[in-house]
Amino acid sequence: MKVVDIHTHVYPPSYVSLLRSRQTVPYIRTFPDAPDSSRLIILPGEDDPSTPSTSRGRPVGPDYWDISKKIAFMDQHGIDKSVISLANPWLDFIAPEEAGEAARKINDEVNEICANSSGRLYAFAALPLSAKAEVVVKEVERLGSLKYIRGIIMGTSGLGQGLDDPALDPIYAALEKNRQLIFLHPHYGLPSSVYGPRANEYGHVLPLALGFPLETTIAVTRMLLSGVWDRFKGLDVLIAHSGGTLPFLAGRIESCIAHDVHLKKHGKIEGRRPVWDILKKNIYLDAVIYNEVGLNAAIEASGADRLMFGTDHPFFPPLEGEGSEWLSVNTNYAAIKAASGGKEAMADGILGGNAIRVLRLD
Repeated sequence: MKVVDIHTHVYPPSYVSLLRSRQTVPYIRTFPDAPDSSRLIILPGEDDPSTPSTSRGRPVGPDYWDISKKIAFMDQHGIDKSVISLANPWLDFIAPEEAGEAARKINDEVNEICANSSGRLYAFAALPLSAKAEVVVKEVERLGSLKYIRGIIMGTSGLGQGLDDPALDPIYAALEKNRQLIFLHPHYGLPSSVYGPRANEYGHVLPLALGFPLETTIAVTRMLLSGVWDRFKGLDVLIAHSGGTLPFLAGRIESCIAHDVHLKKHGKIEGRRPVWDILKKNIYLDAVIYNEVGLNAAIEASGADRLMFGTDHPFFPPLEGEGSEWLSVNTNYAAIKAASGGKEAMADGILGGNAIRVLRLD
């Protein structure tokens, strides 16, 4: 049995240098009241001067860019292979005229990192989504020449208008044709106003625990409503964080679609593929949910053969005094064991077998 981590991030050295050179979100910087801590600011509002610097973004260190740290983390937690990906904000902030070249350089750099890993690493590439669609398609087609690329990572904004944007159709077509799976990952969460006036007292709990999963669920539902999988029946999407709230809400989404007068009037109900069909044929889910209850919902929605283990490294490290093992990783291991109910083949599949099959790993 091999363990494969398909949700694990890397900020390559050139990308870190780019973030350090910037003065607006996203960027890496220190603050006068915390000069010894570099912080990654990637969410809107995190650089609010009224917020203490220790609440702004995340402290960043070598775990974010040093591959030897990634390999050491894998060895410590029994992980044989990892499929690394750039983390948010990916390349979405790059100027349109520079995005194509930036994507080529970053993807080549990540592919080279994998080539030097003795078979331990594969990758999801980043796309130049701020550029014109034809530039993005060209990069999708080029990715086939990079030996260790197994798909692409994408945020929920797509080209800026969401994943139901018709302008994405040529990109979806290219991804489908070239067998490049989309790893769909949230970034912006929900508007900060929904968290209430005391949100700053609660650290990052509300946006990460609730905002990210709901952002993902809304994005996928918009894809469903716009008929993305009716037009691209072979488009595969791996959804982060066990699908957000999609497994739990799929029945409600399906019912609301089936009873919507507006959709019926415009002929958008008859002939469409139901949510359940897409969940079991086009959607994969990672197992980054930290509890057997959520994992059981994911298994029921998509099937145990469509779930894949992940850690979200380097995020959620041990807090001070917790030791060196990552609670977030061990919690995921425990959830998979509990949800598998002693079925060794199911557990082995979620831990690595499914990823090896779906992503064509050696």
